[in-house]
Amino acid sequence: MVKKGLQGLWIGLVFLFLYLPILVLLVYSFTSSTMIGAIRGFSLEHYVTLFTTDELIHMIVGTIVLAFCVAALSSILGTLGAIGTFYSGRRVRQSVNFLNQIPIANAEVVTGFSVCVLLIVLFGVDKDSYIPLLAGQTALCAPFVYLSVLPKLKQMDPNLYEAALDLGCNHRQALWRVVIRQIIPGITSGFMLSVTLSLDDYFITTYTKPAVFDTISTYVVNATKGARTEIKTALWALSTVIFVVVVLVVFFMNRKAGRKQDERN
Repeated sequence: MVKKGLQGLWIGLVFLFLYLPILVLLVYSFTSSTMIGAIRGFSLEHYVTLFTTDELIHMIVGTIVLAFCVAALSSILGTLGAIGTFYSGRRVRQSVNFLNQIPIANAEVVTGFSVCVLLIVLFGVDKDSYIPLLAGQTALCAPFVYLSVLPKLKQMDPNLYEAALDLGCNHRQALWRVVIRQIIPGITSGFMLSVTLSLDDYFITTYTKPAVFDTISTYVVNATKGARTEIKTALWALSTVIFVVVVLVVFFMNRKAGRKQDERN
């Protein structure tokens, strides 16, 4: 009993450490306070500022569009890479697995600077275009999609593809109707992880983004260096909205996974 009590206390302290700062920010987002430390009463003015300021709206919409574009590209590249690796020989599989780990372990600042030098300096891509930004974030996210899809392929019967061919499917039909359907949960997980990584990325975005474009991460960092007070406090509301959306997405995904598990049992 004592051991279980200590384990519960330790877990509680860990969760308190993780979520207390977010909860404090959540509370202050519903007040009229302009600084942490003095609560001035309930108010929705920070949310009003968030959803009525054109500058903030454009930044949020642009960040979301970028995240979904990067997630789509990363899902395609990561999924095709995982499928190709899964059906390759042992040496090819080991080599690709090794190469896929390098972008994950590599510092983001190195990736961002490398993409900037490669595309803008060597290939002459316009620095105000979105190509370096898309390339940089895709280079960050695609390896994680690969890691999300590969375990689902390993769980699948490797003979299903050949069985589909024997039953009359061509290669495209066998890939789409059999293989892809088996690994959809892994693709979905990789897609959602890519969205999160894109939303959160700062270093790669800083090196590769156009001068007139800001994501949530770069905007928040710049806002702490002299933005108007109402803009800074509106970011409290934005942080709360992001946190609530993430909680809801995780809740419904887990609930859906639980239902599928119950159906199988």
